[in-house]
Amino acid sequence: MDRLLTRAARPVPVQGAWPVSRTAPRWLQYTLPGAWVALVFACLSFTPSLLPRSGPFQGFVSGMSAAIGYGLGVLGAWLWREFANRPPRNPRPHAWRGLFVTGGVALAGALVLGWHWQRGIRELMGVPHPASAGFLLAPVVAAAVFVLLVAAGRGLRAVYRRLDARLARHIGPRAARATSGLAVLVLTALVASGVLWDGSIALADRTLALRDTTTDEGVLRPGSALRSGGPGSKVSWESLGREGRNFVARGPSVDALSEFSGAAAKEPIRVYAGYDSAPDAEARAELAVDDLERAGGFERAQLLVVTTTGSGWVVPEAVDAFEYVTGGDSAIVATQYSHLWSWLSVLVDQERAREAGRALFDAVYERWSRLPVGGRPKLFVFGESLGSFGGETAFSGERDLANRTDGALFVGPPHFNTLYREFTDQRDPGSPEVEPVYRRGRTVRFSRRPGEVIPPASERWGDSRVLYLLHPSDPIIWWSPDLLLKRPDWLREPRGEDVLGEMVWLPFVTFWQVTADLPLGMAVPPGYGHVYTGEHVDAWVALLRPEGWTGQKSARLRALLKPAQ
Repeated sequence: MDRLLTRAARPVPVQGAWPVSRTAPRWLQYTLPGAWVALVFACLSFTPSLLPRSGPFQGFVSGMSAAIGYGLGVLGAWLWREFANRPPRNPRPHAWRGLFVTGGVALAGALVLGWHWQRGIRELMGVPHPASAGFLLAPVVAAAVFVLLVAAGRGLRAVYRRLDARLARHIGPRAARATSGLAVLVLTALVASGVLWDGSIALADRTLALRDTTTDEGVLRPGSALRSGGPGSKVSWESLGREGRNFVARGPSVDALSEFSGAAAKEPIRVYAGYDSAPDAEARAELAVDDLERAGGFERAQLLVVTTTGSGWVVPEAVDAFEYVTGGDSAIVATQYSHLWSWLSVLVDQERAREAGRALFDAVYERWSRLPVGGRPKLFVFGESLGSFGGETAFSGERDLANRTDGALFVGPPHFNTLYREFTDQRDPGSPEVEPVYRRGRTVRFSRRPGEVIPPASERWGDSRVLYLLHPSDPIIWWSPDLLLKRPDWLREPRGEDVLGEMVWLPFVTFWQVTADLPLGMAVPPGYGHVYTGEHVDAWVALLRPEGWTGQKSARLRALLKPAQ
């Protein structure tokens, strides 16, 4: 019995392994079924997605895909043997030769097609083509990632086998296997979610909280009482955070506004409460509204409530455009709810975004609604990316938006936005998901290019207007677990002009491809992916409807606000 247990604790040879196993280290030995599925997954990873990729990044995606495929292939072969009640067997040498020949041809073809599709995506977006040699790095990076991930998986299997051998000395073999498998599964989940994920989030939060104490070069405390952190403000300059200080210290001057409009302009009001300005979202919202009232924000013609993104960032092009279009007769109020980057906040800060968006609008609306009807400013709402999610949460639907605001601008909404999904899923028949029409566009409309006619052009748009800006190539909008098993309408219907025609839906594959696009959303030119800049000007013109405004003015303002390259 002891000899059997000792033998069970020894490393088990890889059945059906690559035939050079006598000389290659064990971590470089692979099974034939796993290798075949890994090959298929690696080839599929080159299929076109939404955004252009560099060679090394494509290699990373392909390596992860191949490792996932290898694991599924090994698992499938094991299940087949269990149901067939058949032991593993070594494949014949010609089976491996067939894999090498087929794999070489398939990978070469996938690499060439992938490079061709990447060129097509770049041409759609006007992105320069990198040297073709750069894309040849993809197989090298993929191989390295694949080997490392499979080795990590085998390390977990080794832990399982050792634990199984030890437990078998004290309990039955079946109980030992079940207990060992459960223990390794729980340990892996705890490490992945608790140590790696939560630890990484905590580290990022601490690091970015420290960064929040810094101030960008050239950003100085405002000398105007119309800005938070300035003279008489209820919010201290130190508590505003890095992005809050950027927001209140920057923006167009009165001279710039006057020069643009050709008429006397007012100094815009900017109010902000940072993460450290008050202990929770409700208290920050009340503090911000108190400071807004102090600065005279409720006496302006236009009042904008902003739900920030990520670490408190207020999109400069959006708020600057609002102030130019209103001639400075405006007030803008925002609060910070997180220290994390925007893309990370999408994953972990949804609840805080919801709480912050609702608390700020409710606090503003409660104070605004006390004013005489003829003495109130027009009330607008703005949110971009996760900020659109927070901005939506203060409202129950279309009628609530129309009844309690004069307009709202939501840009690049994530797929999980409640109202965005309601408006899109219940769109009028015949309108595509990339530019839906909801109830003939009476209140809510969608646009890819707001400088053009916003559909439906033949229908009247109400006095209270809600506008969503969408890019068909924006992965933030389309990413959803539904992509795993369900073909989305945006790939079934006529697609956007910035989405490659060769992109098709494949179960599991499309979900993984769009997931890989998420970190690339801001690495493309304006007007594509998750980069919205010039569109803010045309969107505010459509919502505010300023008197005497012309298309020439819009073009001048877009050029003026264009970010430096």
